[in-house]
Amino acid sequence: MSFFNRKQKNRRLGRVHVLDVKLRSDQVRRTRVRLAALACVALIGTILGVLALWRGGEWVLNRVVYENPAFAIRSVEVQTDGVIAPHQLRLWANVRLGQSLLGPDLLEKVKRNLEMVPAIETVSVERVLPKTLRIRVTEREPVLQIAVPQATPRGVMENLIFHLDAKGVVMQPLDPKQRTKPFLQADDTLPLLSGLKQMDLRPGRPVESPAVQVALRLATEFAYSPMAGLVDLKRIDVSAPDVLVVTTGQGSEVTFGLENLDQQMRRWRQVHEEGYRMRKGNLASLDLSVANNAPARWLDPKIVPPPAKPPKTTRTKKPRHV
Repeated sequence: MSFFNRKQKNRRLGRVHVLDVKLRSDQVRRTRVRLAALACVALIGTILGVLALWRGGEWVLNRVVYENPAFAIRSVEVQTDGVIAPHQLRLWANVRLGQSLLGPDLLEKVKRNLEMVPAIETVSVERVLPKTLRIRVTEREPVLQIAVPQATPRGVMENLIFHLDAKGVVMQPLDPKQRTKPFLQADDTLPLLSGLKQMDLRPGRPVESPAVQVALRLATEFAYSPMAGLVDLKRIDVSAPDVLVVTTGQGSEVTFGLENLDQQMRRWRQVHEEGYRMRKGNLASLDLSVANNAPARWLDPKIVPPPAKPPKTTRTKKPRHV
């Protein structure tokens, strides 16, 4: 009988232990749930607080800075080294008077708007507090022109003129209303480049052809070459493979290879002087692409070629305030 009683007592102790473990597990679970709820509340409160601060800061920034009439644009100063009219530059910049000088991305937008114009090479934009926006522009200078025949709506064929700068970037001549100086479509001071397809002419993009790059170098550096002042460059043909065919205003046709351009210019000068020393007159044709020889043909000495015009040099870049 005593054994039975002792066994029952042990069972009661086991039940108490199980109940105690369950109680502690429930307490731990409730504590975890409470902590998780507090963490969620704290996170939501933090997010709402940050959002409130951000919206409040945005409101203050708009009222104090962006919408403050003290920083409204009242003047747009434009400086250019070329011939683009100031009103046209302001139009391309797309800046409104009264717009906030401290507006977000203002400088980047103005710079991007102007750099999209093929005739413009570089742009710098700065704020001059409290009310002035200053824009400096460097224009591309054309060194070659290209005439592309195109039919007008009336069915008449006319030449559409393109220009290339020293880097080969394609651009169309500015409209006379966009310029501060008059300009003729057929500019006799620019050599005519031929042999290109119209599909190669994409305004604002450079022409990658190696022959065109050599032609650009020839046109740019000719004013400093040994032949400067003796002949004029009238046409450069790049249609033949691996050579340039240059036509001068004095009636000569000179063929250049694409390499060692400086050396070929010196050989041209030597042949030119030799012809005058021997009284052969002016060159009709000369092939400088042949390395060991320079096949030459001469014009009739009785034909007097027109004198060369003063060589055109690259203009000095002096910003013009407008």
